[in-house]
Amino acid sequence: MPMHRELNHDFFKKWSPEMAYVLGFFAADGSMVCNKRGAHFIEFTITDRIVLEMIQKATGSTHKIQKRDRGNKAWKYQYRLQIGSKEWFVDLSKLGFTQSKSNTLSFPKIPKRYFGDFVRGYFDGDGCVYSRRLKYADRKNTRLILLTLFTSGSYQFLEVLWDQLQTSGIHGGSLKNKMRGFELVFSHHDSIALNHLMYHTGGSPTLYLPRKRTKLESAIRELQMRP
Repeated sequence: MPMHRELNHDFFKKWSPEMAYVLGFFAADGSMVCNKRGAHFIEFTITDRIVLEMIQKATGSTHKIQKRDRGNKAWKYQYRLQIGSKEWFVDLSKLGFTQSKSNTLSFPKIPKRYFGDFVRGYFDGDGCVYSRRLKYADRKNTRLILLTLFTSGSYQFLEVLWDQLQTSGIHGGSLKNKMRGFELVFSHHDSIALNHLMYHTGGSPTLYLPRKRTKLESAIRELQMRP
């Protein structure tokens, strides 16, 4: 007999900062499947266990987080949270998500007040910060390079994300074709605006990956202190 697990099955029915964040993370590192027996599963996967623990708490889930060895000693362990819920499956479908969404991901319609939460969730799944000091031959001092990136297998998703970000004060950026998927890249000025959108709009966020926020805000502080 399967073990009973607690869950807020109505979690994706009503917008909230927590729902928008989890939806953004699902867009990046989530999947949904209806198997041959008619069971419906939603899955979140990441190398940072803390994100799944936050999702558990936000959704009232008592489902177990599983640790997975990725088969290479150089790779970090991966953690998975699998949730069985037909209600979630239906609600996510209504929001525009599908099975095998990697290359066909479409951008959901998000209320403006929750857009920053959604972007932060996606950033924690499929975003990264690149910062490095470079020495140019014609300059006496080194220069800090700061880039914020979003990746996806869907060009359409990143294109709409880019368009939506432009209405939120992020005016630059470039969308590039990579060997595996696509990459939306922003330089240091837009990285500062992104930081404000994700972490300082609509109150203090309770859901975020600490290491990514720390890396972005540390790079911004260093950038602002440059000689």
